[in-house]
Amino acid sequence: MENRFFIDSQGLSPEALEKKHRLETDPSSRRSHMEYLPGMERIASDVMDQVMSHMNSYDYGKYTAEDVRRALNSESCSIENFKALLSPAAEPFLEEMAQRASLETSRHFGNTVYMFTPLYIANYCENYCVYCGFNCYNQIKRMKLTMEQIEHEMKVIADSGMEEILILTGESRGQSSLQYIGEACGLARKHFRMVGLEIYPVNTDEYRYLHQQGADYVTVFQETYDTEKYETLHLFGHKRVWPYRFEAQERALMGGMRGVAFSALLGLSDFRKDALATALHAYFLQRKYPHAEISLSCPRLRPIINNDKINPLDVHEKQLCQILCAYRIFLPFAGITVSSRESARFRDGIVKISATKVSAGVSTGIGDHESKYSGKETDGQQGDEQFEIDDDRSLDRMYRDISEEGLQPVLNDYLYV
Repeated sequence: MENRFFIDSQGLSPEALEKKHRLETDPSSRRSHMEYLPGMERIASDVMDQVMSHMNSYDYGKYTAEDVRRALNSESCSIENFKALLSPAAEPFLEEMAQRASLETSRHFGNTVYMFTPLYIANYCENYCVYCGFNCYNQIKRMKLTMEQIEHEMKVIADSGMEEILILTGESRGQSSLQYIGEACGLARKHFRMVGLEIYPVNTDEYRYLHQQGADYVTVFQETYDTEKYETLHLFGHKRVWPYRFEAQERALMGGMRGVAFSALLGLSDFRKDALATALHAYFLQRKYPHAEISLSCPRLRPIINNDKINPLDVHEKQLCQILCAYRIFLPFAGITVSSRESARFRDGIVKISATKVSAGVSTGIGDHESKYSGKETDGQQGDEQFEIDDDRSLDRMYRDISEEGLQPVLNDYLYV
């Protein structure tokens, strides 16, 4: 499966080509993906063992239509019920699942849909993740915004009316230092009510620093909870260390972050097991940290520069809808984000059922928000995108479309006192 991800090597030096080939073909050349690197904090937590025990023993083929009916008729959704709802046996019950999910969404969120936008401030990366457009061996245009450029991008976004921003970088401490990200958080706090981060995982004290600089919540994609598949997809860099990445959300909460978000990238491995593990990761941490705001997202693979053959395999919209409905039934209080990787038609439909948050005015490139938001020509100094998006609607268009569906778009509902 992983061979379909290997990227175009055009432009690499002979030395880089040789190293890339060795990493792809010789497992002995790679450090163990379960071995912490120097400087990586270890925490005492049983969450990982609980999640992996359930995922590894999950036999979704054993569930029947009766199991699904029992889950849908239960007042609350147990872990066993959730497993039934993720199983193939639940596919014929998608309409009933959607009705139950819609009821839970309305009960806990009313008819509101929250909106935010991502801001990529750098696309340098020190990892070789073979499915990602930012990976260190992909020949793309790299860029890191200066603080002046970051504030300009933020002002352009804020002037549109957006009040929540998600700051993203490639995973490179060398190019995107903790201090660089912290300074960006401070700028964001001047322009936005809510500031999220999607960066490389860091230690507890570092999350505490970023929170003090203005960050409210942290999103981490585990990518896949299948440790064996993870090893074949993450061939080099700090991201290769699976357990350190798994524990990132807990370290963020220990560092004072108000909320954390969880996700697998569906299509990398068995999507049913990855969906189960994602939700259980959130579930067990919420039980351990009941004050935390918990949210989930459900992205599928998208094509990248130099590899347009990347697709989410057997994760079609029907399966994605099933997962999102099961998430809502199992975790009725959790936020659920559906990204611009999905079509406008799908996003417009799913916010009426289970999703509570969408991105708008999205760019996964670097330094191009002015041209995207105002149509103004720029100097051409932009960095390449991480992946292709499908829904490229502006904030105004998204706001109008959501309103026309009878829903209430919300730009912010959090007040600091």
